Amino acid sequence: MWRLSVPDVTPAAFRFASPAESVIPWQAHPVRFGPGATQEIGYEARALGMTRVLVVTDANVSATGLPDAVAERLGTYGIEAEVWAGTRAEPTDASIERGLTDLRDRPAYDGYVAVGGGSSVDTCKLLNLLLTHPAPLTRYLAAPHGEAAAIPGPLPPIIGVPTTAGTGSECTPTAVVDLHEQHVKAAVSSPLLRPRLAIVDPLNTLTMPPAVTAGTGYDALVQAIESYTARPYASRPPAADPSARPAFYGANPFCDAFGEPALRLMGRYLRRAVLDGGDLEARYAMSQAALFSRLGLAGVHIPHAAGYGVAGTAHAYRPPGYPVDHPMVPHGFSVAVTAPAAIAFVQPAVPERVDRAAELLGVPAQARALDPRRALSDWLRELIADTGGPVTLEHFGLTRADLPELVDRTVTQTRLLTCTPRPVGREELTAVFEASFEDGRTAG
Repeated sequence: MWRLSVPDVTPAAFRFASPAESVIPWQAHPVRFGPGATQEIGYEARALGMTRVLVVTDANVSATGLPDAVAERLGTYGIEAEVWAGTRAEPTDASIERGLTDLRDRPAYDGYVAVGGGSSVDTCKLLNLLLTHPAPLTRYLAAPHGEAAAIPGPLPPIIGVPTTAGTGSECTPTAVVDLHEQHVKAAVSSPLLRPRLAIVDPLNTLTMPPAVTAGTGYDALVQAIESYTARPYASRPPAADPSARPAFYGANPFCDAFGEPALRLMGRYLRRAVLDGGDLEARYAMSQAALFSRLGLAGVHIPHAAGYGVAGTAHAYRPPGYPVDHPMVPHGFSVAVTAPAAIAFVQPAVPERVDRAAELLGVPAQARALDPRRALSDWLRELIADTGGPVTLEHFGLTRADLPELVDRTVTQTRLLTCTPRPVGREELTAVFEASFEDGRTAG
């Protein structure tokens, strides 16, 4: 008897299985970029349905008049706007609670505009969350510092208007906060926290003093290098469920498309922006580079994880040139100080990527050929020195007696360290910190 052989008619996409991750969850973010883009804030807010807005900023940015101008422009579009200038540089759980005390008895807002650096944007995200879905902050903080509870419902939209060229928080689903008593940084992360729009206007960065320009620039630069040298996304096992796929998923071609021009721009313009704040070309390029760095962020690893350790240990540090009245370690400073040693450590695992990053940044071919392990690290250290940043951990008043605490505070940052392209634990972190006390040439 003849039998008809029926081919498998299941579509190929539903028959596919892979032992490694095969999906890149890159997400485009709505952006308005360019000089004068801030003038469109009223149009954009109205398009998002905002009628009553809180403009979140800090005292220093408020003094420039920009937040009031934003509120006035919102008013011309029939949007009621209030300015709240209570953001603390490097926000803490205590500063967030003070903000909630100020705001919780006011009529509800249906939109927020964050005007300032990453501190203002992160503060805005957390105020939005806790005013909309009241609960202790620890309920939403990621483990091990909180319960990592899911945000129970939608949030009013946020528009981010950065006045720095660094963190890129205006495009991210994460808010970072210092837990004051524990001297540790923690984060809340959810797609619901992501601002609905970023308005990136290079003219808003002209008021940054040199130290802030340097610190925020280090953040953008180091995260671009970390992302470019992160473990490849396909080195992970496939996600059991899309919701379980990490926010930092590893180096991939989509992120490279933004990361490479970010590195090229910062190699050319970061020094110029720090040394001459009125250099409009440099300000424009750094705003663009910082945005590209964030849009191309595949993951960070040792420098950012170690930055949490530095900020938590050097809690008496006061940054020269920063307009603040309290001890704090600027985020960019904390990640920059170990970056040279960290890059030398990961180089053997991803030599081609480190060499390409160095090439994009402008490291001469001869230097890359003579010492491929250290060429990028040496270039970074020279840049940081030229722009007044922290070349060694002694800059923060730390000594080798602080090594155990530095390592203890860093090794718990597993969501970041998992992107390191070679195995890293206490021994390896100790070597990176040791090298950062000296000349950064011995970590390996």
